[in-house]
Amino acid sequence: MHNIGAQSFRLAIAGMVVGMSTSSAYAYLDAGTGSIILQVLLGGVAGLALVGKLYWHKFLSLIGAGRQVEKGKQLSGKRSVDADDRSRQ
Repeated sequence: MHNIGAQSFRLAIAGMVVGMSTSSAYAYLDAGTGSIILQVLLGGVAGLALVGKLYWHKFLSLIGAGRQVEKGKQLSGKRSVDADDRSRQ
């Protein structure tokens, strides 16, 4: 098994060699290109936020920091369901 650090080091060195060996492209990037790049970045951030929201409760339950609900009680608003049942009797 290769070490992940060694692989990332080799990749970084290869990237620097390729980056230093290329010549200038003299390309023109107009405002539309910048707009597309910005939309891709914002879409990625929104996607990560959505995934984080979907899996946040699973993460909290994994580390044991989730909201603990007693057996037989469900939270509805600020009062529990058992308190509502007692007031009706």
